[in-house]
Order: sequence, then structure tokens, then C-alpha cells
Amino acid sequence: MSNLADETRWMDATEQALLVRSGKVSAAELLEAAIERIRALNPSINAVTMEWFDHARSLVADGSPGGPFGGVPFLLKDFMAPYAGQPMSNGNARLKSLAALSEADSTLVARFRAAGLVTAGRTNSPEFATMATTEPAAWGPTRNPWNLDRSTGGSSGGATAAVAAGLVPVAHASDGSGSIRIPSALCGVVGLKPSRGRISAGPLADESGPAVALGVSRTVRDTAAMLDALSGPSVGDLVVAPPPQRPYRHELEADPAPLRIGLLDRTPQGDPVHPDCAEAVHATARLLDELGHHVEQAHPAALEQDAVGGRSPIALAATGPLLASFRHLEAALGREVTAADVEPFSWAIFERIRGIPAYDYAEAMAAAARYRREVQRWWADGYDLLLTPTTAQPAPPIGSYDGDLERIASLGANYIVFTRPFNVTGQPAISLPLNWSRDGMPIGVQLVAAYAREDVLLSVSAQLERARPWHQRTPPA
Repeated sequence: MSNLADETRWMDATEQALLVRSGKVSAAELLEAAIERIRALNPSINAVTMEWFDHARSLVADGSPGGPFGGVPFLLKDFMAPYAGQPMSNGNARLKSLAALSEADSTLVARFRAAGLVTAGRTNSPEFATMATTEPAAWGPTRNPWNLDRSTGGSSGGATAAVAAGLVPVAHASDGSGSIRIPSALCGVVGLKPSRGRISAGPLADESGPAVALGVSRTVRDTAAMLDALSGPSVGDLVVAPPPQRPYRHELEADPAPLRIGLLDRTPQGDPVHPDCAEAVHATARLLDELGHHVEQAHPAALEQDAVGGRSPIALAATGPLLASFRHLEAALGREVTAADVEPFSWAIFERIRGIPAYDYAEAMAAAARYRREVQRWWADGYDLLLTPTTAQPAPPIGSYDGDLERIASLGANYIVFTRPFNVTGQPAISLPLNWSRDGMPIGVQLVAAYAREDVLLSVSAQLERARPWHQRTPPA
């Protein structure tokens, strides 16, 4: 690779934007360096599935775009993020073959553009974002840059692999049951799931559901800057998170006051987690204690309700995004979806939920509302944060999700058991790459704050990053 491609590979987006603003590097040069890395490195990891290089070049032909990330190369997840004039497959083979072009940007995509990010393509995602791995039949598996035989997790596996491998400094990601945090934990990057209503899901999606979107990065400051650039409601939003008292980037400037933090080192149902995941959360607890915080074994008792099992009413309430994906596919096909149009796992879930009576679905929504209030009460009663493993197991081998559908669901439960509850409650949660396993794989830990308290999450995350920097730890060449 060229000198510039090498020199900027591990720079975060904040530093790359500064290079462009200072005139040391042009936006066009920065883009070509990213394209060079994608061409050289992507064949081994399969993170980028659609290359929009000529389109990206047109965006910087007249100089750098404005905005806080002006000129920074960027990648968009291939799931429910329409970009005007470009295709979107949602990880589905039928949509991939149709290659229909989106007519308009989503609100979030328009904000990415306004922030100055230069979108050069799309990243891989499992079909309809239904799995905790990124191995769609349409595009093939994305491989973990830390070990090419391991999964990246999902559903934002392509995005996290691209950032972890240094193709781009930040990438779009979304999270309906853990899809930002799980791959962030398994690939060693920072992944924040914002509060419900923090970022508009318009104009087609509903921000009142469990799914939210933001991105993944290698530094806390990039995550804070993205949140500053993208936050806020849009026309027609019904759920709007309270605005922060000051820009999120200012939360990184000083250490937070001592916090009261609960520690959950087993699954909410009391099952042990993998020893590497347990050690990661205990090591983080010790570090937080050294930094002056009070950490104790404690968690919301309401978490012990099943929010993962397929028959759970709380889990049923989290299925809205899949139904929306099927509606999108039907509109594109101009007919009803059949089993031949989708992968077996997607069809199995769809078959189970589409026949559920409206009464049962209404009860599931009511159960989710009760669960949300019961869980959030723990923070209202005096805790600042909850510390958990992000996942109950490290990254599994590629191909682990092949075979029996019940076994696939059981395996997936190991990866959403700590993440899905906070999609149901709408609280912000972040996965931090503070630990690595004995065999050199990233092991993420999760911090969860009260609703709308991303400021607390980012402040303590920056403190942890200063105390135990991870930015210079990179995967094997």
C-alpha cells in the first residue's frame, strides 16, 4: 500500500477530518487511501459488499464536504438505510439480484452526508439482520480480522470488521437486539447503542421500536462526535429523547464523579458465562474501582425475566424490524414472500410470528412496557451504571450457525442475552474493547446507563480508554 494508505489506516475519524481541514491532505487523497485499503484487505475479510468508489469520488471532486467529519471515508450498512441512487439488499439474495435503486435518503443517511462523511460502499449484514453472525447466503461470510476462521458477530459484522481492519475509521451500524454491541465486542471496536428516540429513524421506520442506529469506531471521541452530529428528532417522530445539556464531546474532557455501578457477571437467569468473558468483566470492575468508582454485585431483578427465548412475550415484542423487512421485500417483489425468497432461519421466524393473534401481540407489547419500567426502576433507585459482559461467549468459528434451526437459535442466545434487554427498555449501552482472550481475540464489556444518559456512558468510557488505551492494539496484518 502507499504511504498515505499506511499512515492513515489507524487514524480515527477525528484526526482524519483534522488532516483535511488543515490542508495537509485533500479529501480526494484520503478517499483514495481508503479505496486502496479496501482493495488490498477486503478480499480476505469480505466486509465490503458494494463498492461505490466512483460515486464517492464525485462527492469530493470539488473539494471537501463541510461538517465535523468533512472528507472522512465512510461505509453504510446494507440494512434498512436507503441512499438515493444506490441499491440496498438487506442481506437478501432476491433483493441483491433486483439491485433496485433507492429513491431517497433516510433521515440518518442525510445526516451522515451533512456531517461530511464520504460514503464509498455498503458493508455486509446477515439477511434482515436476524442473526448474531454475518454469514448471509447472498454475500458470503464476513471474517473476523483478528482470526479469519472466526465470526464477526452480527448483524453489523461487516461494519465492525471494516473498522477493526482499518479500512475506514468509522462505519454505520444499527442495533435491534445487540447488532452494534455484539460485533463490536467480538472485533475489538467501540459500539454505542443510543437511547430510543435519540436519533430519528424516519421517514419510513418507527423510532418507538427496539431498533436504533449510530455507528462503530475505534475511539470514544469518534463515537461522541457521531452522536453529536446525528442526534435529534425529525418530522413525525413520536419518541424523542431529552436533549443533552451540552455536546457529548465535552463529556470526554474530565473524569466523572465517583459512580455507583452494579456488576452482573452471569447471565440474568444465573447461568455462568465463558471464563474469558467473566474475567473481562471482573478486570473492568477492578479498573473502575481503582478509578474511584464503587462497584458491587447488583443488577435489576426484572432482568431475570426471559427476554431472549423465542416464545417469550418480551422477545415477541422485539420482532417488529423483521416484519418491516418482509414488507420491504414484498414491495420490491410486487407479491407475497415465499420460503424460496429467503433463508430458512428468516422464514422460520416469520412463520412463527405472522400467525400470532393480534391479542397476543398486544399483550406482548404490554409485557414489554411493564418490563421496561421494572428494569429502569433500578437506575431511578440510585445506580448510575450496570456492568456486564457484552456476550456470554467469545467469537465462534465461521459456520457455527449452519444446520438445525433450534440449535442456531440456542447459539444466538449466547450473544444477545446481555444486549437485547436494553433494546426492549430503550436505554443507552456501550461495548468497549478493554480485554482480549487467552488466544488473542477481543472480549468486549458492556456498560448500561439510565435512559437518555449517554453523557454518563461516554464520560466513563473515555476515562477507561485513558486508563487502558486500546487504540494502538490492532489485528494481525
